[in-house]
Amino acid sequence: MSMTDPIADMLTRIRNACGSKHRRVDMPASKVKVEIARILKENSFIQDYRMLEDEKGKPTLRVVLKYAHGGQPVIRELKRVSSPGLRKYVGCGEIPRVRNGLGMAILSTSQGVMSDQQARKSNTGGELLAVVW
Repeated sequence: MSMTDPIADMLTRIRNACGSKHRRVDMPASKVKVEIARILKENSFIQDYRMLEDEKGKPTLRVVLKYAHGGQPVIRELKRVSSPGLRKYVGCGEIPRVRNGLGMAILSTSQGVMSDQQARKSNTGGELLAVVW
């Protein structure tokens, strides 16, 4: 059975793993999920990510979570904005500043998946996938 929103599934898995203080979380891989993981790593929200293959030969994405001193997860909130039922598109001037720059927005643009800072720098808008802080 196919999943209707694999990006929301990815974000929920990460959110649940952070809440349960797991060290890592595995999920089915796709190009968009790998790009989201890359952006989260570049902005220091996760420690690392890797592509693996399960016993059936299907690609799996492993995300190694990051915790601050005292065991608090670095990712406080991870929220899906655009969904398959209601897409949310923003122009380059409408890209939200999440928590006054402490968080970030993840956008899917015509030039690929990028963070809000990269989108502002390249003067590009797109679909607002998620916000993280």
